[in-house]
Amino acid sequence: MRRNMSVRVSAVVTAAMAAVLIPLAGTSYAASCSGTGCDNKGPVGYGCDADAVTKKTVSDGIRKAELRWSAKCAAGWVRGSDPVGKDDYWAHYAYIEKHSTESGAPLLKSLSVAIPDGGSDWSNMLGGSNYYYRVCQKDAGTLEVWCSGYW
Repeated sequence: MRRNMSVRVSAVVTAAMAAVLIPLAGTSYAASCSGTGCDNKGPVGYGCDADAVTKKTVSDGIRKAELRWSAKCAAGWVRGSDPVGKDDYWAHYAYIEKHSTESGAPLLKSLSVAIPDGGSDWSNMLGGSNYYYRVCQKDAGTLEVWCSGYW
């Protein structure tokens, strides 16, 4: 009787472990959002960074803002970077804009990220292939703004 009980407990534990571990064995980082469903979601957390390419870049001569695009997610984001690490008294920002027309009007949504000194960071995504996107960079001290063309 005791032997049957321990066999049953062992079988239950084995089945429970298999149910937990087998899905992890085949885990892939497939995109878990698409198009406008990616709006304001993180590109890394949703698996959209794996196939990302840079479509547009703008720079102030030191820092740069890149429009990163994932075809599998049909979404883009801005990555701001400062390779030099020049320590300024004011902040610098990179942002992505989503427009309904190539002329820039109207602006539908915009997301920004602070550009860290000596590093890089990225914004959340804006999605949908039937829109026009551009990236900009802003110097909060001088209020200068550099923007890419539309893509």
